[in-house]
Amino acid sequence: MAETKALTTRAADFSAWYNEVIMRAELADYSPVRGCMVIRPNGYAIWEQMQRALDQMFKDTGHQNAYFPLFIPQSFLSREAEHVEGFAPETAVVTHGGGKELEEPLVVRPTSETIIYSMYAKWIQSYRDLPVLINQWANVVRWELRTRLFLRTTEFLWQEGHTAHATEAEAEAETRQMLGVYRAFMEDWMAMPVLTGLKTDSERFAGALRTYACEALMQDDRALQAGTSHNLGQNFAKAFEVTFQSPEGSLEYVWNTSWGVSTRLVGALIMTHSDDSGLVCPPKLAQYQVVIVPIHKTDEERATVLDAAQRTRGVLAAAGIRAHVDARDGIKPGAKYYEWEGRGVPFRLEIGPRDVAASSAMLARRTGGKKEPVPMDGLAERLHAEMNRMQIELLESARARREAASIRGATKEQLIQRCRKAAAGSCTAASAARAPARPRSRTRPRRRSGCCLIRSSVRRSRRRPACGADGPASPRPCGPRRTDPARHRRRRGAPGRRRPRAPRRIAGDGGRSPLGGGRRGRHPGIRV
Repeated sequence: MAETKALTTRAADFSAWYNEVIMRAELADYSPVRGCMVIRPNGYAIWEQMQRALDQMFKDTGHQNAYFPLFIPQSFLSREAEHVEGFAPETAVVTHGGGKELEEPLVVRPTSETIIYSMYAKWIQSYRDLPVLINQWANVVRWELRTRLFLRTTEFLWQEGHTAHATEAEAEAETRQMLGVYRAFMEDWMAMPVLTGLKTDSERFAGALRTYACEALMQDDRALQAGTSHNLGQNFAKAFEVTFQSPEGSLEYVWNTSWGVSTRLVGALIMTHSDDSGLVCPPKLAQYQVVIVPIHKTDEERATVLDAAQRTRGVLAAAGIRAHVDARDGIKPGAKYYEWEGRGVPFRLEIGPRDVAASSAMLARRTGGKKEPVPMDGLAERLHAEMNRMQIELLESARARREAASIRGATKEQLIQRCRKAAAGSCTAASAARAPARPRSRTRPRRRSGCCLIRSSVRRSRRRPACGADGPASPRPCGPRRTDPARHRRRRGAPGRRRPRAPRRIAGDGGRSPLGGGRRGRHPGIRV
């Protein structure tokens, strides 16, 4: 059962609110492996709904599913110079296996262009073999230093499409088509409005000719890249000798594309729709679209109400509605309402003895509004209409919020002023929501202001943030610490003398990795 403590509000601390929503809805949890997460059944159910919808959209556009190895020879990455330069800092490399050192290190898949195009070189011989339209559902590993559940983790789930074409025009058409597929899914299924466009050269995918992206605005007024589609040109085809014989008999290189979305979409859904009570999930992607809560006092009433609830669930299931009966004993109806609200179930039906007698139920909506009685006759049709209306309302609400935070046709100076004003507002909110003072740590922990990173200080300065924000005075100006070392030493002890510090140890490791070998906490067979 989910926790009952009130969530941190979005206005007070958006990051803390985001993590608490995930925990209350039981979507994911932190793994013993640093940087990785465990996707719990409630969260994986949302990902499964996303998979089903996207997979059908891919197949409707002529794509097929396949699977390629998790391990990639290290030499494959070095064949495409820009690609290896972009991914080298994020790779995990296996150097030992079966108790022996490998002849060639293996990279744990950060993305699959190299291994897939090495296979395309074997499969493609003639123009008759084109186009090749393949999608893969898989996991990938990118060694991230700063991680957040669903948004950025060392290992995550995704799909990656890889296609080969005879001409650049066909490859460009495929790249834009898949960008459109992503946009349709995000707006029709996730109720999340997005802007699509061409990424700058500095943000282009490593090794690509052009990169297009879907960007969505979250409730903290920050954009999130939700999906990308890349025209790879002939870079990988030349690196892996993927050629075909043209109708004229000449040997040509193929033109490639790749495109993908990941479990980051679950994080995007949370930040787009959820509120201070917990998760809000669009009906199309909810694990349960309707939860039925029986209400009874006596054993006799329990049997009657449960029978009616199960019959109602069967009627809804036959109409294609995902429904669940919460028949748990020992939990009051109010506690059940609170729990299912936090889990984001779009609709709740309450059925008691009087409702059974009247052949009706009480309908409650996750997005608010008064509860109302609804007749059992035509209940499935009524709920379908309600779900469609909620889906549209969530999309329109998110779009209105995005437009209110957007500025169009602005000059550079106007944009800078708008950003400074927004940063000042963030600073004000951060100051107002600051937690009560705690004992000061010797390590001077950092805390984040709305626009810059600042350090705590005993002596509070009245200077403004160095970033130029027009906010209230910060505890200390942005930038490196400005402290007189001699004065700092005198505060802590005798002039000119510093107390020796004990070596820093990681709790529980005894100074050595339990796996043995080399540097602390790292397996001798894996290099990061």
